[in-house]
Amino acid sequence: MSLIIRILRKEDPLDRINLWSLKTDTMRETINHTILKYWFPVVLWVGFTILMSTGTFSEENTSRIIEPVVKFFVPAISTHALGILTALIRKLAHLTEYFILSLLLFRAFKGGSAERHAWRWALSSILVVILLAASDEFHQGFEVSRTASMIDVGIDTVGGILGQCARSGFHYVRVRKEST
Repeated sequence: MSLIIRILRKEDPLDRINLWSLKTDTMRETINHTILKYWFPVVLWVGFTILMSTGTFSEENTSRIIEPVVKFFVPAISTHALGILTALIRKLAHLTEYFILSLLLFRAFKGGSAERHAWRWALSSILVVILLAASDEFHQGFEVSRTASMIDVGIDTVGGILGQCARSGFHYVRVRKEST
């Protein structure tokens, strides 16, 4: 009402209110909230994957942890079986790492949207997983105690795809439950 009175008095209705800065601040707040809520977890997880690709987590160093734990639970395990199990655990770690990354990326691409573009967000997530997996292996090629492997890129990609399959499956079950 006071806006109408100000116009009738031939005063500048926007004298005390800067609508442009209000709109810009609101947009800025929304963008910052989106970045923090949806993309910050992705950045943290990518940082974790970079840390995991350093020499600290090489086969030599992680075997020092994995092998005693396995021997504790299976004392009679042969050296050959222990080596295979250690390699399997390490590859499952790759798969899990990129499974989680895929889910975080989907969440970030969706960004709280109610739109139904799940396939686009899923495909984008998988493509980013492939790019990050390839760059991770490229990085490992420069680490003295690590080796770059296209097999690991494949395992990481499978992890990302499985993440999207699991997400899709949970969504399907949830939608079916809600419809009944």
